[in-house]
Amino acid sequence: MPTSHHVSSEPATRASERALEPLLFEPLLKGRAWGGDRLRGLGKRVGLGSRIGESWELADLPDSIPDGRSRIACGLHAGRTLHELLAERGAEIMGMARLSPEGRFPLLIKFLDAAEHLSVQVHPDAAYAANVPNAHLKTEAWIILDAAPGAVLFRGVRGDVSASTFFADLERGDVIQHLVSVPVEPGDCIYLPSGICHALGAGMLVAEVQTPSDTTFRVFDWNRNDPNRPLHIAEARRCMRFGAAQEDGTPGIVRRKTALATESLGLVTRTLAKTKFFTVESIDARGGSELPIVTNGGPVIWCLPTGEAALHGPSGEALRLRHGDTALMPASLRGWIAQFPVSSTLLRITVPTSLDSAIA
Repeated sequence: MPTSHHVSSEPATRASERALEPLLFEPLLKGRAWGGDRLRGLGKRVGLGSRIGESWELADLPDSIPDGRSRIACGLHAGRTLHELLAERGAEIMGMARLSPEGRFPLLIKFLDAAEHLSVQVHPDAAYAANVPNAHLKTEAWIILDAAPGAVLFRGVRGDVSASTFFADLERGDVIQHLVSVPVEPGDCIYLPSGICHALGAGMLVAEVQTPSDTTFRVFDWNRNDPNRPLHIAEARRCMRFGAAQEDGTPGIVRRKTALATESLGLVTRTLAKTKFFTVESIDARGGSELPIVTNGGPVIWCLPTGEAALHGPSGEALRLRHGDTALMPASLRGWIAQFPVSSTLLRITVPTSLDSAIA
């Protein structure tokens, strides 16, 4: 059951006649060989000693992906999938933003608990996705929520390493020396464009924002030799990038300590990632702060790693978010405000709209 509570003071009416409210989803928990049990700290139903690696907070993937579509946890549309609601009220949810080319919500939001190293992996680049059926871009960003002392992740291949050298050494199991090791701290953001080789390191808890794909090619799996986790070397050869081609112009690493911060009305905002697929902002709120929920014509995702938020609508509706909750604010949302009874950190995630394109 969800940990958040929804109430309404409006008279009962058909859901289809009511303005859309903020949408909270039931988490989809995924067992992983590298997972742990720390997602309990984000309010997820994870038993001690479990190996749960991922909690999918907002997902709208194809039917071919098991348990890949989020269901609404409470309110007028409780029990329905996001996909179903998009089919009926997509214009209200998306506004000036577009669905993915496949007709799905354009982002996938997760929490990841890496008790062990994730596999060294790569996702299809644009050329591979354009030429291979059912392969999709997977551009993503990791926002570090917690990291054990000395924890590192791996982002990209050293600039002086060629594809031939990399794959020759991979056959001998001697590939880690070629990866760029990145120490991180809570609040840092790591941007990973499709085609860049990467691995999340042990001892990290992160929020992940990504384009809606589950296409992953394992390059190296730390010699786990698990038959259920095959490698995909041939596919990786076709889409993995090297040298300057690994980057797309967006900063790959944004440190919380040095990110530009703006303060207004007790709220401190930092932009962590601004890409053609999504923008991620971190907002620190003091207890007692208040924030109008503004969508600017497109859907907005609120992910609350710490603290609480009480959301209030113009007609008395209310939704309480607790730490670990993720909510989708439809583009049509009007007149809602959020109050933060305790100091909280909010990740505000938006997708580009036609207005953004006009401004650019």
